[in-house]
Amino acid sequence: MMKKLAVSAVLAVGLTGFGCAGKTVNDVMADPSRYADKNISLKGDVVESYSVAGHGFYRIEDPTGKLWVFSNKGVPRRGARVKVKGRVYDGFDISSVGGFLKLPEAVKDRIETGLLLIERSHKASS
Repeated sequence: MMKKLAVSAVLAVGLTGFGCAGKTVNDVMADPSRYADKNISLKGDVVESYSVAGHGFYRIEDPTGKLWVFSNKGVPRRGARVKVKGRVYDGFDISSVGGFLKLPEAVKDRIETGLLLIERSHKASS
């Protein structure tokens, strides 16, 4: 009986973990209200990167899409592969960071969706 219970517990834990697949950029873009104001983790390649004095923006891309990320902990270089954790903001007003960071026009013009990931942490590799 204990053996059956132990096997059932292992299977239940294993199946629960199996159902928690990683999020993609498209998951966030397709249903922003589901992820708004929630912490998530994404993986992708840095395709654009802008920083000044340790603050900046970078754009990640995975096979499903692209998303802008704001960081005040340093910005990974273009071409880096990153795993980023942070909070999704929908309807982001770019002027809210303008008080301490003069944004390049390229960034202002490209945050077209109003969707932004405010980074809590990232881990980059090449």
